[in-house]
Formats: sequence, C-alpha cells, structure tokens
Amino acid sequence: MSNMLTAYCMKTKEKDVPMQNAVITKTARGGYMAQGDDGKGNKMTTMLGEAKALEAIKNGVAKKGW
Repeated sequence: MSNMLTAYCMKTKEKDVPMQNAVITKTARGGYMAQGDDGKGNKMTTMLGEAKALEAIKNGVAKKGW
C-alpha cells in the first residue's frame, strides 16, 4: 500500500493530488471517506475501501475521525 492518500481536486481539475491533513470518517452506509486539502487551501474528499482506510490510519497518513 502507498503511504499517501490521493484524490481528484474539483477546483483545479487535477487527478491524483496528494491529500494533506486527512481525516477518515465512516459514512452512514458503512463506507469510509477521507477529507483533507491539497496544501493550497482547496478541500478534497475521496471514498476509500476499508483496507486502505485502516492502513492509512495505521501508517499515520490520516487521523481517525469516528
């Protein structure tokens, strides 16, 4: 697994932008969602599978938000 979460930035239309200050939360249906920013103040959100979400928390890439 990679040590960095990436997402699509809606504002700048860039793909695979590294996410900073990520916080992983659980959705109402049991999925996982990472929310953070791109370092320039643009907010980003991405959906994750359980394995990738828990791995990111374990590696210290993201904080647990639930």
